[in-house]
Amino acid sequence: MTSRRSFIKATTLASAGLLIRPSALLPVSSRYIGLQLYTVRDAMQQNAAGTLQRVAGLGYNAVEGATYTGTQQFYGMNAKAFAALLKQQGLVMPSSHYRLGAEKMKGADVKGTMLHGWDKAVDDAATVGIQYMVCAFLSPQERGNPDHYKQLAADFNKAGETCKKAGIQFCYHNHDFEFQQQNGQYPYDILLHDTDAGLVKMEMDIYWVTRAGMDPVKLMNEHRGRFPLWHVKDMDSTPERKFTEVGSGTINFKNIFKHAQEAGLKYFFVEEDKCPGDPFASIAKSIGYIKKNLV
Repeated sequence: MTSRRSFIKATTLASAGLLIRPSALLPVSSRYIGLQLYTVRDAMQQNAAGTLQRVAGLGYNAVEGATYTGTQQFYGMNAKAFAALLKQQGLVMPSSHYRLGAEKMKGADVKGTMLHGWDKAVDDAATVGIQYMVCAFLSPQERGNPDHYKQLAADFNKAGETCKKAGIQFCYHNHDFEFQQQNGQYPYDILLHDTDAGLVKMEMDIYWVTRAGMDPVKLMNEHRGRFPLWHVKDMDSTPERKFTEVGSGTINFKNIFKHAQEAGLKYFFVEEDKCPGDPFASIAKSIGYIKKNLV
């Protein structure tokens, strides 16, 4: 199983042209500007091929997946078919989101999660050319006290070991609940300190870190090399602190991007969980700002 996964991974990356030498990586690589496909989730469900074509037409050349769990397919397609679609549109998908799987669906275990069917998920990720498999979210039922987060850290290490055998890096994506203290501890600190830094890295959602009152740059400097992936979305100045297009809000991305090397950044993805209107108008505005000001 492992040797097959490693072979698929190597040949897929080679055919997609993704084998990047470390010397070729800039602090922020201008080679890739990514989009988290959750931003255009409705369009992806209706017409995945047409949506990816529009995304590429706006100038994005990388995407991050937001669906697999439960169906064990990528937007209704098996791994081979979805990989072919990405190639057809000139896109790469270096990262994709997954779920823990402790929460049941209609009383049944959810396949394609870290706890149920992870081997197949890793196989399929290798086929698509995914380099990072990311735990996207912990539902309220999957959270708990500090001891529970220590157990989650062990679960993440185990998932990371399986990923590593296939040449894939496991990551965890934060929201803001991880920065709510419990017995004087932040759950996020537990996850950082109780996971193996080689097996478990972090996808920093800069919006949620900022909303939680934390300093993204401080985290990057305290845990250098731990944040190869970023989610880039802005926060407006209203009391609700809503999501907004990159460059339209209050987050100082120009300063944050100066610290990409300390973070260990490899890829970043524009994400806007809720857009005020047409998501394609929002992502066009974001990439315009990014190209002009950040890369």
